[in-house]
Amino acid sequence: MKQSQKNKSDWQQFLSGVPARDYIFQNIPYEEQIRKASEWIEHAETILIGAGAGASAAAGLTYSGKRFTDNFSEFIEKYGSMYMTDMYAAGFYPFPAQEAKWGYWSKHSMLNRFEPPALPLYKQLYDIVKEKDYFVLTTNVDYQFQKAGFKQERIFATQGDYGNIQCEKGCHDKVYEAEELFRKMDQARQDCLIPSHLVPKCPVCGGNMTMHLRCDEYFVEDENWHAAVAHYFDFVRGMEGKTAVLLELGVGFNTPTIIRFPFEKMVRENKKFSLLRLNLNEAFVPESFGSRAIGIGGDMAKAIGEMHQQQKHLKGL
Repeated sequence: MKQSQKNKSDWQQFLSGVPARDYIFQNIPYEEQIRKASEWIEHAETILIGAGAGASAAAGLTYSGKRFTDNFSEFIEKYGSMYMTDMYAAGFYPFPAQEAKWGYWSKHSMLNRFEPPALPLYKQLYDIVKEKDYFVLTTNVDYQFQKAGFKQERIFATQGDYGNIQCEKGCHDKVYEAEELFRKMDQARQDCLIPSHLVPKCPVCGGNMTMHLRCDEYFVEDENWHAAVAHYFDFVRGMEGKTAVLLELGVGFNTPTIIRFPFEKMVRENKKFSLLRLNLNEAFVPESFGSRAIGIGGDMAKAIGEMHQQQKHLKGL
């Protein structure tokens, strides 16, 4: 059996499609939640972070509203507001040509991957866990964890990276860094189109290229992706018997089988694990977890900031 096939098989074992049946919103004062959450993290032997789209949205990388209309007005005008409703949906518009597709995606990548610095939420989060034995499992593709200082070997970005491209048909297991190309596209774009000579072609089959995003069966799981899988496996296995906090940030129900449901499963099966769930509108937690779960709703950036301050207080800083 090939190593890549083995890893793919093993990765499936860490997924879960079974939601809890006893979700509740906790009736606990917010200040007490922040205090308890900070104490959990301070005393934990290990911390597994799971981050979804809600984390980056809370940090400021919103995909809709004014940030979308201000930055993509030319695309909305050209292709229609019925289809260009937000940055994510706009990326799957049936663009009439490669020049149009890359006109959009180069702009999208520049705005969400390359131009933003490390945002305060992520920097505060790193400061909270940097002295701990931590690992990050994320469906986000904006590179914010790396920018904030999290070590690459402690991050598994399951769904790809806005900074890379791949063969559209996945004809070979390799991805390509695209920052320089995207910058050229962004500078040369006119009327939402890039020049034809900038359209990338697969160096192996000569076909079209696409973003390295998991959206179909052609997503490339390259050598670095498989290395990240192995690191994640090793970390989870090493959590056994330890006091662990599973810190879930902004994970909803678009892809709950990757983080939300597996985190719940791990807490159900390990009595020394606790679930700390931060979510704007979906901070409900399984009632059966009792005192081993905290669900903090509302403004995540505010909560992380206050946990950051609380941790400094606990350390006497």
